Amino acid sequence: MKLEKNDLPIILSNTEIPDLFFTEYFTQANGDYIKVYLYLNFISKYNKEVKLNDLSKKLALPISTLQDAIKYWENLELITKKSTGYVVNNIQEMELHKLYTPKISLSKEDIEKNSKDQYRAKAIETINTTFFQGIMTPSWYNDIDLWFKKYSFDEQVMYSLFKYCFDRSALHRNYVQTVADAWSKNNVKTYSDLESYYEKQEKLSTIKKSISSKLRLSRPLTQFEEAYIEKWTVDFNYSLDIIDIALKKTTSKANPSFDYINKIITDWNDHNLKTTTDIQNYLSSQKQKTQSIKELEKKTNYNNYQSRQYDDFESLYANTQN
Repeated sequence: MKLEKNDLPIILSNTEIPDLFFTEYFTQANGDYIKVYLYLNFISKYNKEVKLNDLSKKLALPISTLQDAIKYWENLELITKKSTGYVVNNIQEMELHKLYTPKISLSKEDIEKNSKDQYRAKAIETINTTFFQGIMTPSWYNDIDLWFKKYSFDEQVMYSLFKYCFDRSALHRNYVQTVADAWSKNNVKTYSDLESYYEKQEKLSTIKKSISSKLRLSRPLTQFEEAYIEKWTVDFNYSLDIIDIALKKTTSKANPSFDYINKIITDWNDHNLKTTTDIQNYLSSQKQKTQSIKELEKKTNYNNYQSRQYDDFESLYANTQN
């Protein structure tokens, strides 16, 4: 693996790391990954061939960790793979490119219009001082302008978006974008919308915990199991009281599955049952039908038995006459 950057004698050389690395990447990266990136920056100046085994020994890291780190920085475009090895990219040049590359979905006129909005500008500056210690890079300003345009968030929602990510130590673009997408898909635009969304999420979280407890699950719910619960509570708008009725029907099952529970609850929804009373009446009706069928089957079997007895007696009587 060959790394390239520049060619200076080591006695005259300094390894410079731009401040952008610390504001944009440092706080989000794994410690071992940072160790690898800094060393790659250092050795890239000498255009030397470097073997992964040697690098692994030098940094006292497993080769698998080294490979993961290289892939991590490659995905962030801080290094670029070539046929002969890797090039360590210039972070400042990357940032300038992002800043001055026109965004197709947001025109220059749109950015200028948003910039003139004093209330919005104040909100953006509050984000800067609160979550970036006043050193937010210019590309973040463009991203925020774009998100205002794309999602139609009001200023309080945009601030809340950054606070949500900051509180989870995940203030990087991909995560902010993912959260913004989720809020937008749930029709969040105003702070009132966001509060309603939070209430729904809190209710959903409570239901998930309750279901796990009732089923005595000692593991976290899988993605598919959570999707089932969201279907019952969001799509069907069923409360925990209704879901409880379905859970009780699993008591006779050794290993009740979510597929089984889902079939029960989906059947109720298909029959347009909306309340616990509707469901209890439906279950009683189903039970009565089942009982009637059993009684009918029992009676039918009894009549058949009686008929066979009569036929046998007639046959026996006929034989004795002969």
